[in-house]
Amino acid sequence: ILSNVTMSLMLMLLLHLCGFCVEHLLLLSINENALTAVQGHEFTLYRMQQYNLQQQKHGCRGALVVAEARTVEERVLTRRCVVMRLADFTLDRYQDALRHNAASVLILVPQNISSVPQDVIQRFMVSEAEVVMNDTLMPVYAAMEEEELLSMYEEMKAASLALQSSSPLQVLSSMVTANGFQIFVGSDFPIKPISDTAFITLEGVLFGTGEDLPTVVITAHYDSFGIAPWLSYGADSNASGVAVLLELVRLFHRLYSDAHSQARYNILFSLTGGGKYNYQGTKRWIEENLDHTESSLLHENVAFVLCLDTLANGEGLYLHVSRPPKPGTIQHAFIQELDQVISSRFPSVKFGIVHKKINLGERALSWEHERYGMRRIPAFTLSHLEDPRSGLRGSILDTVTQTDMKKLRRNAVIIAESMARFMYNLTKKGSPKELPVFRGHMEVQESRLSSLMSYLSSVPRASQLLDREPSLQLLISTLEHEFSQYLQHVQRHVFRTDRRDPEVVFFDQMKQTMMMHRVKPAVFDLFLGACIAAYLGVVYYAIQNLGHIYMKITKMAMNPKQQ
Repeated sequence: ILSNVTMSLMLMLLLHLCGFCVEHLLLLSINENALTAVQGHEFTLYRMQQYNLQQQKHGCRGALVVAEARTVEERVLTRRCVVMRLADFTLDRYQDALRHNAASVLILVPQNISSVPQDVIQRFMVSEAEVVMNDTLMPVYAAMEEEELLSMYEEMKAASLALQSSSPLQVLSSMVTANGFQIFVGSDFPIKPISDTAFITLEGVLFGTGEDLPTVVITAHYDSFGIAPWLSYGADSNASGVAVLLELVRLFHRLYSDAHSQARYNILFSLTGGGKYNYQGTKRWIEENLDHTESSLLHENVAFVLCLDTLANGEGLYLHVSRPPKPGTIQHAFIQELDQVISSRFPSVKFGIVHKKINLGERALSWEHERYGMRRIPAFTLSHLEDPRSGLRGSILDTVTQTDMKKLRRNAVIIAESMARFMYNLTKKGSPKELPVFRGHMEVQESRLSSLMSYLSSVPRASQLLDREPSLQLLISTLEHEFSQYLQHVQRHVFRTDRRDPEVVFFDQMKQTMMMHRVKPAVFDLFLGACIAAYLGVVYYAIQNLGHIYMKITKMAMNPKQQ
């Protein structure tokens, strides 16, 4: 009898032990779910560009993310949020995430871009430009690196690397016991197009002495571009062009403030918006002046238009033209002065003329001067870039730390001296090429250029944000105030997109909040479900076959006694 009782107690103990194990797994799962509420973190994410240009879709069309986070070292990326640091992000890895149907891609951007190696920056810029030009349904986000976010990333990366070097049994064990991170990014509203985007153009004039004077137009676009609008500060492209233009405004204002030193040229300065989207602000401003305004200076004798773009770096200067000027023309005379100033005072600077015809079949224009060329207005663009497709012209890594103030000042001096020598005809008057026009209290100030660059690069200047964010609207008002200090007839032109047939369409939800929680992997839930099912199966079998089991246990207990 004692033996039978012992066997029954052992059976009950075995069932109780199985129940205890399942209960422990359930408690572990509950604790992990409780950890979700306790250890959840919020981060600000910036969605990739989304816009339509001439009915062609570009950028990211998705926003909702509910997925488990993984690094690029993970073998399985399907329905995962692939987290990459800047050094990890390449076009091949991005396309690999697309091929594996990843739920989303999250790019971690360093707080200090100056600490990033130049080869990493160049590689990222090339990949960035290619990614933005295409469209995808997969949500793509960028986030600034924070301590908690980096800690989570390092933990995920260590777990992924450990799995690669483990045995199959260890991999299975790790998949059950390891912790993961669940990401949620979402909104209660779908993505909507922005219907009334405004492109703002500022203009002001310095009038020369005399009547029926030719006009020199100096222009630059002020907006920026990058994979994420909220991270696009555009220091070299094109805060540098705006800074040089504002310095030229100050210098020539001093010359023109005295009637005895006014040249026989009018100078029209303009700052245009929408430059990164086929120069929409420039296009509308030209149409306004040529088609609707009879008294515009563009209606009269335009000597040429000088467009300033990306001037804060490089060892050379390139003049981009759609049609090379013929000898004897005004445009050719200015190019000769530009060449002489560079060769006589800056012999180490490489100067070249890049000729590229306007291709009306291309959807995207290369340079701003092409907008003028379409209306048969002589124009060219001055830049330190030889290739218009350079990734530097549209990157979130184009920050003020990547610019060179000495080279920016050098280029400003070259442009200012060339303009002055051309407008005052100093070469024919016998003025030495080495003798500077702007010197002493009128010289180009590096400190002013540095202050302008710092201010312009302190806020993102993406076109879809400029007319909606109060802090960015203040930027336009500041530029307008700067014009009003030095120029006459300062005007602000606001051009809104045509709602019926817009050339460019932007979309909202460019900034989102991400919730990241520490959770058990999905395999743990499967394992827990299997354990519960097995336990219930054992209990059910024991209850249904209790008599049979009891007889077997009794026989097993009596056999030793008989022996």
